[in-house]
Amino acid sequence: MLNPYVEELRSIYTEYANEGIAHQQKAYLKNLFEHFGIKSPVRRTVSKHLLTREALPTKEELAEIIHELWNQDQREFHHFGLDLCAKYKRNIAETDIDLYEWMVTHKSWWDTVDFIAVNLMGPYFKAHPEYIDTKIKEWIDSGNLWLQRCTLIFQLKYKDQTNTERLSHCIHHLKDTKEFFLNKAIGWALREYGKTNPTWVIQFCNTTKLQSLSQREALRLINQ
Repeated sequence: MLNPYVEELRSIYTEYANEGIAHQQKAYLKNLFEHFGIKSPVRRTVSKHLLTREALPTKEELAEIIHELWNQDQREFHHFGLDLCAKYKRNIAETDIDLYEWMVTHKSWWDTVDFIAVNLMGPYFKAHPEYIDTKIKEWIDSGNLWLQRCTLIFQLKYKDQTNTERLSHCIHHLKDTKEFFLNKAIGWALREYGKTNPTWVIQFCNTTKLQSLSQREALRLINQ
């Protein structure tokens, strides 16, 4: 039996389901997930009342509800779970990283992983910097490409607070991979930091042998 909160969400999404859009969305994500066929702006509009202060579950209920959302087949449930987690960023608990890791490693694809890394793990590590180095080591050593991708992009919004030593460390550990999602993330992280410190990025690219995809993405804006 579904949690009433999740049950209400299912009722809403069922009402707005569109088979034609669902087919397109499923194809876009390589047929990995089912969809109701609700585009993101509509999805957020029809379910926004469930994210109001009055409707939000307690923080103590969050992990259970996220697990239940993730257990549903349709991707809209997972995207709602991301928005739900983001509502608690001002109340970050030490143990929240366990939930974020679980989300990254279950029903994994870039559309959820990138949000978790940048918008959940990023703020988490600002609140609990004492765990950064331990988690970076764990994730790089894990062999899980999605956790490895998180080490590269969790600082994406840090701008001048970016720890370049950590960024460099992660890139050097992963730069020889042939994995598209890691090489793309290396380039993305460098390109984003290049908006703040292009000199550092240029120097790093000139002194580090990167895969061509990473190099190209890193310098794309700088070379314009």
